[in-house]
Amino acid sequence: MAAPLCLDAQEMLAALLRMDTTNPPGAERQAVDYLDGKLREVGLTPTILESGPGRANLVVRIPGSGAAGGPLLVAAHLDVVEADPARWKHPPFSAAEAEGCLWGRGAVDMKNLAAMAAAILRALARDGARLERDLIFAAVADEEAGCDFGSRFLVEEHPELVRADYAIGEVGGFSMHLAGTTFYPVQVAEKGLCWVRARFTGEPGHGSMPRRDSAVVRLGEGIAALGRARMPVHATRYVKDFLDQVAARQPALARPLLKMVARPELMARVVRLVPDLGLARSFGALLTNTASPTVARAGSKTNVIPGVAELEIDGRTLPGQTEADFLGELRAVLGPDVELDVIKSAPPTVTEPIESPLFDVIRRQVTAREPEAVVVPYMIPGFTDAKYFSKLGAKWYGFAPIKIEKGSGIRFADMFHGNDERIPIAGLHWGTEVLDAVIREFCGVGAGAAT
Repeated sequence: MAAPLCLDAQEMLAALLRMDTTNPPGAERQAVDYLDGKLREVGLTPTILESGPGRANLVVRIPGSGAAGGPLLVAAHLDVVEADPARWKHPPFSAAEAEGCLWGRGAVDMKNLAAMAAAILRALARDGARLERDLIFAAVADEEAGCDFGSRFLVEEHPELVRADYAIGEVGGFSMHLAGTTFYPVQVAEKGLCWVRARFTGEPGHGSMPRRDSAVVRLGEGIAALGRARMPVHATRYVKDFLDQVAARQPALARPLLKMVARPELMARVVRLVPDLGLARSFGALLTNTASPTVARAGSKTNVIPGVAELEIDGRTLPGQTEADFLGELRAVLGPDVELDVIKSAPPTVTEPIESPLFDVIRRQVTAREPEAVVVPYMIPGFTDAKYFSKLGAKWYGFAPIKIEKGSGIRFADMFHGNDERIPIAGLHWGTEVLDAVIREFCGVGAGAAT
């Protein structure tokens, strides 16, 4: 029978999944009010901070003695990306319980961590636990659209509430099965972002007389060029270290292939041989800066050839790469005559050194439950709230633990922003227990039963 702690997390996750916090517009206030009520039930006193109409953030702290060190922050965002109900097996905001899973947009990205953290704080408060470091929980808005109304707002306007030595957030802690070994990746680095508006110009004219050099034709050629382009490979220690640890536990025949991938001149070639296109695409994004065309705009009348066409590009940069480096690579693809304006930019985020007391606790608590599992540091191709919370000095570890059984048909990467997002209920319970143990040990509470 599941422990009360796990059932509490499951109940709160189901409630959060029923709340449509699609961003835009976000409307996170409904989820914040719900969490505020649940935390006040056990005597905690959260602070609600609005960064805009309906855009709310919640911060709550359980004070500690400080004997173990500075605060630990656990952060989870409450907004989600859009979902098309017509393409889902169960409605995306129904929190349907089926096939051993809870279904809904946000099940793994990332209302699950909000529910787990809230359940753990409720248990600590009910226990009257005495901590040896402060524990802070932040439930934030707007991560999916760039963090301006969430973590950025808190860091810039209310830093005293969220400053911490260590932080736990997304992405990591999920089961990854490779050739008979189960790995639990923990995020220690994430790519930077550089969102760009490319402007193509040409002579305007009447639609009845086509122009080969029109702005719209040039825009189309630019999109095609980005689709074909192979950006230069840049080796990073985060990918190399991950591959080394994976290779050490693979069959002897597979090790040479993984060693080849660690060589910059061979990385891209080997990745193209990976039969799993999703895996190849994900791993390929860790080898280069990337540029994805996402939004195109041109013209307003069918019979007028416009003089200007614009393309928005989602650019991501590797650690060690600058905004200028990326723009240079982008211009090499699009040509010298395209105007490039940076819409939004943030550098890569890294946790140095990777090894730390918190990482040791994470590894110890995972392997205590799965002795044969391997906890590995890794880098993600996207961005998270780490972009801003780390600016206050926090060492960020992406660790929202979920156990996914081999052969379940669930691949964690497919759940992120995909159709039929869901979380195994047993895996949620496992993750809640692991996170509870990590927090209790790191904050000096002791092993503490899930109550």
